[in-house]
Amino acid sequence: MDCCKQQWRFGVFHICLCLCPRSRKTGQYNVQRCKAAGAAPGSSSGKTPYQRCSSQDSLDEQAMVDYFKEVEIIQRSGDAETQEEVQLKVADEGEQEEAWLMEAGLATLFDESASDGEDSIALLSTLTRTQAAAVERRVETLKQTLRKRNKPYSVPDVREIFKPASQSKVRAHIRPPDAETDINLEVSFSEQALTYKEGLKVTQPQNEADDRLPDFRVSQDKTGQTRVGDLSAEDMKKVRRLVLIEMSALFDTCGIEVKAHKALKVRVRESGLFGVSLSTLLEQDQRRIPGTKVPLILQHLMSHIEEQGLDTEGVLRIPGAATRVKAVCHELEHKFYEGVFPWQSLKQHDAASLLKLFIRELPYPLLTVEYFSAFTSVLKLPTKKQQLQALNLLVLLLPEPNRDTLKALLEFFQRVTDHKDRNKMTLNNVAVVMAPNIFMCKGFRSKISEQQEFAMATGTANIVRLLVRYQNLLWTIPKFVLNQVRKHNMENQRKMHRDRAVKKLLKKMAYDRERASHHKNIRICNKAEGGFMRVQAPQFSKVSMAVQLTEDLKASDVLTHFLSQERSPSVKREDLCLYEMGGNIKERCLDEETYITALLELNPSAEWVIKSVQH
Repeated sequence: MDCCKQQWRFGVFHICLCLCPRSRKTGQYNVQRCKAAGAAPGSSSGKTPYQRCSSQDSLDEQAMVDYFKEVEIIQRSGDAETQEEVQLKVADEGEQEEAWLMEAGLATLFDESASDGEDSIALLSTLTRTQAAAVERRVETLKQTLRKRNKPYSVPDVREIFKPASQSKVRAHIRPPDAETDINLEVSFSEQALTYKEGLKVTQPQNEADDRLPDFRVSQDKTGQTRVGDLSAEDMKKVRRLVLIEMSALFDTCGIEVKAHKALKVRVRESGLFGVSLSTLLEQDQRRIPGTKVPLILQHLMSHIEEQGLDTEGVLRIPGAATRVKAVCHELEHKFYEGVFPWQSLKQHDAASLLKLFIRELPYPLLTVEYFSAFTSVLKLPTKKQQLQALNLLVLLLPEPNRDTLKALLEFFQRVTDHKDRNKMTLNNVAVVMAPNIFMCKGFRSKISEQQEFAMATGTANIVRLLVRYQNLLWTIPKFVLNQVRKHNMENQRKMHRDRAVKKLLKKMAYDRERASHHKNIRICNKAEGGFMRVQAPQFSKVSMAVQLTEDLKASDVLTHFLSQERSPSVKREDLCLYEMGGNIKERCLDEETYITALLELNPSAEWVIKSVQH
């Protein structure tokens, strides 16, 4: 059989990829440098076997061969024909700014009839200098656009939004990091970027090769780290608004323009497994298993691949037989929910192909249409640290189903790379194989040329590398964002207390609540009275207890003390969490390394409640 060659330009060379495998078992392909591209003198004109790159930090031309092989597999699979092809369109100027302000909870800045006026004022009062500039820029752009269209508008002058008192915010003191790999979560990322841009750093960063991945670390915070899932839905809504503003401010500060795409309007299947939206899948799954956060079909495919053994060479890279994969896909659609699919007969490489098919057949991209451009623009940021910070913000912006599904996939990819010595799947190998499946979303395939696709190849592979490598940091809510949420809550409380009638009503409601069921949390004063704190546990037999306050008291110590007094043998340590409730936060599950006295200084009116948590 004749080889089907394709040439891809890489730097000063052409990569000639022979698409016919030398060995189906090892998944090796031939690669050579063309003479026409300027091969080195004396180099052999014969084909040299492609030796897989073993480096964890380097993406060279040989490593990228897997990317284009995966693209070819996708193109040959024919799955692109099964669904309607659409074009991703960039929102018009003005339209983009209006949508941004609405998403940021600032609709009142262009629509006086919006119902969130008071909340918008509270939100604006928390913004940093760079965040305020991001809002100003979009308000001004919207106003100019409406003026060009000769449309009546009620957009206020930006000078009225940010009066001199709030404009003259003192820049946050940014203490120099101990090392370039330290991640500062206490100061706005965009403020840090501005300081870096203005050359105010104590030491200039060393020139860092683009293919290196530093060992970033987050300094221990005595008030505890906060991760996705630790906060109430009400406070997470505030987090998301602030993160959107901060993400935009970070790109603005670095001079990078990110154009948001319009939401896709496509016809999607209303049931099934493949080509079904994540929200529909989870609705189906939750009817069977309440609380499901990751599609069951995806969970089963990952589990099956692992059960077959992650030591298998080329797992995720070597494709299954195309005709067999299509047949299995059809069989899963009919038998999966019935519980009669013969998993024991499913080959590992077929399961891996089905997993990739599931990702790219999602009718809406896993990374969402709205933030697709932002994800692909991350590598334009000047430092690896800023790229990581941007990914952190983007992950927090994803809808919950997308975020949970992405997390499950990244954890699975990490487990695959943990076996790299045997399966030959390093971080780089996994990244280049999975990048086209994640980024070649519907509408994206037909939009770009082969030349553009090659230009994006190393970029998208590097983004996947960063997502896998630093996944433990990406689900962290930065402390500066949480502090802004606290300030936002306090501003709202002050406004409520100005109205005496509302205040009187709240007191009556609080009194009625206290007299209600004992299952309700009892509001108490949590100031250190006699050096003790009162902890409530209404779900358990030990409903209340006093814990002595010391400088070294941690959340883990409180849980240990509780378990020593709790009579129920069914209570397990891993199922418990100490919550900070009330004061300037709605609800927060505490990191076990949280120092209670440090948190009391931050939120002196908080209550302390032990509750069981759902994993």
